[in-house]
Amino acid sequence: MSSSRWLARVVGALVIACGLAGCGFHLRGDVTYPFSTLYLNTQAGSPIGTELKRTLQAGGTKVTDTASAAEVILDVAPVVDDKQVLSLSGGGRVREYALAKRVIFSLHDSTGHDWMPSAEIIVRRSYTFNESEVLARQSEETRLLREMQTDVVQQIMRRLQSARKPA
Repeated sequence: MSSSRWLARVVGALVIACGLAGCGFHLRGDVTYPFSTLYLNTQAGSPIGTELKRTLQAGGTKVTDTASAAEVILDVAPVVDDKQVLSLSGGGRVREYALAKRVIFSLHDSTGHDWMPSAEIIVRRSYTFNESEVLARQSEETRLLREMQTDVVQQIMRRLQSARKPA
């Protein structure tokens, strides 16, 4: 390989690296929370509770079995899933549905001091519907609801990072 060709590749790589650095791109990095132990107060056996617990533990947070043993308590109200008709065809048949997943949560300590006030997350998705593909559309709806749940969990995790101990 000639030195001019090698120099052109190095300059090209530097230009790409500078472009990425200039746009503000950076990896997410390690997750840190202002607490070390947490009690997850959700409905027993709820899918979002299971996913939250798994994600918290993967991030290094100890999830306790009792509220008294935890530094903070995360209250997650029951998840509300909603499905509405978004549009109709000229013949009055459904063409699109809108799905919504709504979660309310708060973070406080055992003395009742709020680390984070009650917050609500609403995630919406839409999909087209065709009567001749009912089974495929049902599986698409199930997949969308799972993805929405994962999205809600990730949003809760990001918000937990900004929680602050009350003064």
